[in-house]
Amino acid sequence: MTDWLIFGLSASMAAMGGHAGHERRGSEAWPGRSALVGLMGAALGIDRAGDFGPLEALDISVAVFDAGVPLRDFHTIQTVPNAAAKSPNSRPESMQAAGPLKLNTVLTKRDYRAGVFYGVAVLGAPEILDQVGEALRHPRYQLYLGRKSCPLSTPPGPVTRVKASNAEEALQSLALPPWRKAAFAHTLVMDARPGDTDKEMRHDRAVSRSAWHFQPRNISCRSVSIALGTAADRKDARE
Repeated sequence: MTDWLIFGLSASMAAMGGHAGHERRGSEAWPGRSALVGLMGAALGIDRAGDFGPLEALDISVAVFDAGVPLRDFHTIQTVPNAAAKSPNSRPESMQAAGPLKLNTVLTKRDYRAGVFYGVAVLGAPEILDQVGEALRHPRYQLYLGRKSCPLSTPPGPVTRVKASNAEEALQSLALPPWRKAAFAHTLVMDARPGDTDKEMRHDRAVSRSAWHFQPRNISCRSVSIALGTAADRKDARE
């Protein structure tokens, strides 16, 4: 049995990485490692260029209770052709130098997930888990799931020193959002272990947050059965 930190993440809207081209910003079905490390860092008051070293060493698993439904938003942005501004110092300066008649207007897409709920299980040094748990109860910075327009819809409700043999067992102690009577998770996302046959690659391990540089890692999406709520509520939810 080991000590775990568990907490929940629910949001009316979430945006979690994925395709990040100029004309489209996608969203995965669950939050990546870099987003979770960043969220815990925000709770601790770590700036983007700060030291996330202790958090990067944590073992993080995510249970998908509700991946929400896809939602797409559209934006128009103005761009400056290279011919109009060869060496701009900043976007505002280049737009001013180009003038209104030389600007291009581009339609872009932003993907979100609406109505999500995830359970997060964290394994690491007990003193770090205690610090993160306390910070999640009283965060220094605003906590959001992806973009700043996606704040959490309920506090994370961290529980520290959960005694369990694995993440699936630890997440049985997760508290539900107040408007849900029951929840079920059939997928647990975690770092791939030697011998796993269902590996897939995801570029979500931060190398430099200031430069937006990420490296790949192998993950495993395991089938689990995590049921939250009373037996009666779980039965009603199924019916």
